[in-house]
Amino acid sequence: MAAERTSGKSGRDLAPVMLALITSANKQGVHFSPDEVSLILEIFKKGKTKEEQEQIDRTVRMTSSILQKHQK
Repeated sequence: MAAERTSGKSGRDLAPVMLALITSANKQGVHFSPDEVSLILEIFKKGKTKEEQEQIDRTVRMTSSILQKHQK
């Protein structure tokens, strides 16, 4: 489902999709370990340009920041 929803998206377009996927998974009791998250991100970055990979990394940092604020 995550691959389908993120297909063709990059950069800022990924942030709301990733946030929605994480929130949905959490509501269903699905939680990912840091290692699992790293693996998922590596899969997302496969085949992307260096710039797109860097944008994904920035998006992840931004999404993480938003999630931390929501959890407080």
